[in-house]
Amino acid sequence: MTFMPQTDSATSESLAPSIRTPRPWLVVLTACAGQFLVVLDVSVVNVALPSMRTDLGLSAFGLQWVISAYSIAFAGFMLLGGRAADLYGRKAIFLLGLGLFTAASVVGGLAPEGQYLIGARAVQGLGAALLSPATLTLVTGAVAAGPARTRAIGTWTAVGAAGGAAGGFVGGLLVDLLSWRWVLLINVPIGILVLAAAVLWLREGTTGTGRRLDLPGAVLVTGGLATLAYGIVQTEEAGWSDPTTLLTLLGGLALLGVFVAVEARTAAPLMPLKIFRNRAVSAANVAILLCGSSSFGMWFFMTVYAQNVLGYTPLQAGLALVPSSLSVILGSKLAPRLMPAFGARNVAVAGALIGAAGFAWQSTLTVDGTFLGTILGPGVVMMMGLGLATTPLATLATSHAGPGDAGLVSGLVNTSRTMGGALGLSVLSTVAAAGSLPAFETATDFALIGTPDSSYLVPGYALAFRVSAGILVAASVLMLVWLPKAAKRAG
Repeated sequence: MTFMPQTDSATSESLAPSIRTPRPWLVVLTACAGQFLVVLDVSVVNVALPSMRTDLGLSAFGLQWVISAYSIAFAGFMLLGGRAADLYGRKAIFLLGLGLFTAASVVGGLAPEGQYLIGARAVQGLGAALLSPATLTLVTGAVAAGPARTRAIGTWTAVGAAGGAAGGFVGGLLVDLLSWRWVLLINVPIGILVLAAAVLWLREGTTGTGRRLDLPGAVLVTGGLATLAYGIVQTEEAGWSDPTTLLTLLGGLALLGVFVAVEARTAAPLMPLKIFRNRAVSAANVAILLCGSSSFGMWFFMTVYAQNVLGYTPLQAGLALVPSSLSVILGSKLAPRLMPAFGARNVAVAGALIGAAGFAWQSTLTVDGTFLGTILGPGVVMMMGLGLATTPLATLATSHAGPGDAGLVSGLVNTSRTMGGALGLSVLSTVAAAGSLPAFETATDFALIGTPDSSYLVPGYALAFRVSAGILVAASVLMLVWLPKAAKRAG
């Protein structure tokens, strides 16, 4: 009499995991959609700035803060977001971050005044900082370690790179066909769809039960990163030698120094310093920072070169960079196939060197450049190389994290890329301004202001691309020397 109930119970128990556990590709798809949104928003606003200024009466300073408010909040809260995912659950933090991001997009898109827009952009950055580390943690948690996980990380990398690359095209299309407000409002229906998918398909992972948030560490690292990001942003307006800029940068570094000292003495630190003893984690994050500094600058300078020098419209400039966007996706998806045969370190080094060759080619640009010779060819080589390099680096960094630190390491990877991009763009803008023939007052003026004779702009752009090539060569040497040989089995 008891046989049938036992069989039914056993059967239901055996079926329960398949009912409760979503397919890994659904989790990867949802996480990648969230990552695409936050990376897209870093660049999509750029082409809408003139329209925003006209409609809302923003000053040049206010216009700069439309960009800076997002970047500073994004960079400043990233590590906190990563640790929060470990302590309070990946799904919970993903939903919270995406909810904040979507709600802020509504406020920004309907903003009646500039101050509302700037405030909304800051909240968007906070939501992105919570969301972005959770996306990578969800991807690595959904797929078992090995080639399958490497392919999933390659997809995450490709989607993120595509989001940054698509910003100019999407922004130009929306501004031309609708208005600048849709650059923000487009996030709302997409955000709602991703929220619904997350509720249905994501399952909560293990959390740091019994652990508490290191509040002093959280305040120090968030304040330090936000202050450092603010100082980097200010260099584009005031220059590197301005006393206020220097004090801000030093203040950010000082706060981070105090953070390290506090973490060394805390029983339950926000960031266990022992993770940096792992050569793969440390070297991969430094390399990601250097690669990010080149890739962010590439999209910016290629866009302004196409518009300021070649006379492309914003939409034409975005379309011209579509092949480069596709090549970074191809490189990110090709890397997992090469890593088992050649090793993660070797693929990353080769990718950085290919990218450097593309930047060197791009540095030969001229005033009368052609689409094939000065945009398509070098753009494809640059981004193919960076796609090949980034996937193995992200794999190496995350594969050496313990289960309780996965969110933190994911936040560290995203912080390295974001801070590298902000620092690289600021430094390269300064380099470009210094390499130009006329004396522009600031790097921002140089990058955004066209002149009757566009030949004045070209030497500065060329110098910026040469410096980027040098950065990638240095990154390849660093990876070759610092990344452990044994790390090649991480793929």
